[in-house]
Amino acid sequence: MKTCQTPGCEKEAKLQCPTCLKLGLDNFFCNQDCFKGSWVEHKKVHQKTKSALETVNRVLEQTNPWPNYKFTGPLRPVYPLSKKRLVPAHIARPDYADHPEGFPAGEREAKMARCMKVLNDEEIEAMRVVGRISREILDEGAAAVAVGVTTDELDRIVHEATVERESYPSPLNYHKFPKSCCTSVNECICHGIPDNRKLEDGDLVNIDVTAYHRGFHGDLNETLFVGNVDEQSKKLVQVAHECLYKSIDIVKPGEKYREVGNVITKHASANSFSVVRTYCGHGINDLFHTSPTVPHYAKNKAVGIMKPGHTFTIEPMISAGSFRDATWPDDWTSVTIDGKRSAQFEQTLLCTENGVEILTERRSKGGQPYFMD
Repeated sequence: MKTCQTPGCEKEAKLQCPTCLKLGLDNFFCNQDCFKGSWVEHKKVHQKTKSALETVNRVLEQTNPWPNYKFTGPLRPVYPLSKKRLVPAHIARPDYADHPEGFPAGEREAKMARCMKVLNDEEIEAMRVVGRISREILDEGAAAVAVGVTTDELDRIVHEATVERESYPSPLNYHKFPKSCCTSVNECICHGIPDNRKLEDGDLVNIDVTAYHRGFHGDLNETLFVGNVDEQSKKLVQVAHECLYKSIDIVKPGEKYREVGNVITKHASANSFSVVRTYCGHGINDLFHTSPTVPHYAKNKAVGIMKPGHTFTIEPMISAGSFRDATWPDDWTSVTIDGKRSAQFEQTLLCTENGVEILTERRSKGGQPYFMD
């Protein structure tokens, strides 16, 4: 039995307030006279409830900015994003850093020229320096990975570590990318935007760092474990790392760039994993992305032969399910089409007279990746 909501009236009540019905409130009155007599106080309940619902809706909109988007897996963005981090004016920056659309004019000019730059000794030394700096920055970000840490906090650490080394975080404002590094979790293949989502026990997180120092870029990434990771995910990460290093093993003067994808696909397929085809390795020097293009999948049609003085990345993205990808409405976050996990590793490489030099290799623990620590 429901009791009348009018103060002092304890009669049985069957008349429900129509506004309360719409708001999902369980309020009843014994008759119209009681309802009208208590209206002044009762409508305050409506106002308070409406205000609470508006607050909840605002929070939900901030947590997930695309409530009608059909996600491929369990990963969700957690908004709002923090404000764009600032880089001191005295630090040298790439041409797109202050462009309103983040447009890299130098990359367009190089693409039109259709040539692969061969670096001289001075430029190679500059690439060695930025390679070491980029590795140090990633090391600081990796050290902070733990359950409960947000990817935005990782971005803050990477940003500050970059600025401390008199460098510019290359991703920041590149084609309007809003953060200083990419953090890709679980089914996110690459280009994940750091936000307020907390890392959870069992997650995989890839940190992708690029620094611009004295006119040159150094680019690398690693996939790390968060807490207790399942065995299938561990195997995925292990194989992704092996794919990278098996492909690095063939780098030498005269090798075709298209062969990189054959090596990677052979190893990934042998372990029942797939190779993402949408994104490739790339030339890197005074430009963030330039020739050559280095696909990671087999039977590709990449042009070019490796020569001493070429600097480029190899960065295979290996998925537990389909190789196909989808992009979130932020126009950056790339995820697996089936919501299964993906892992990636990247190094910046120099083709030498005798083979290859890994410019961004980890210098501690024999160069082993963090997931082996």
